[in-house]
Amino acid sequence: MLDPRVSEALEVLERTPRVLRSMLEGLSDPWVDADEGPETFSPAAVLGHLIHGEETDWIPRARLILERGEETPFVPFDRFGFRETYGGRPVGELLEVFARLREGNLRVLRELDLDAERLALTGRHPALGRVTMAQLIAAWVVHDLGHLRQVMRVMAGRYRDAVGPWREYLPILDEKSVPSRPG
Repeated sequence: MLDPRVSEALEVLERTPRVLRSMLEGLSDPWVDADEGPETFSPAAVLGHLIHGEETDWIPRARLILERGEETPFVPFDRFGFRETYGGRPVGELLEVFARLREGNLRVLRELDLDAERLALTGRHPALGRVTMAQLIAAWVVHDLGHLRQVMRVMAGRYRDAVGPWREYLPILDEKSVPSRPG
């Protein structure tokens, strides 16, 4: 029987593609291409990054935990690995690819039938060391939520100066981008 922690994670993970579609579909390039400077993500780049994670990170790592435990460490995640394949593609196309891949990965996640015992299984992260399956699933959820926040912050930042004196009441405009580490 699926552990309640996984069921709760699924509630967020299955919504992320719809939230991004609602936020980004049909927006003009200035909105989807805005970023916070070098080595930061625009909303379009966030989509590419999330797609890359669907292909190379979450489910492959879950399978590795189930099949090899700590014997074989995770392949380091290249946070910019999406650029060659997905960089410059239209946002509508990226939204479709992300939704399709996420749907498939959530189907796999459900099929893994992660109960309390399987959630306690461990794998080896190349930088963090021993991690549990439960931590991997929780990190997936928080990763999604962090990128949703990032998209909103970057979009709001386009109007940082335009709001004039209201900036004092709009703290999202002064949130700093946190440099991410390899994952």
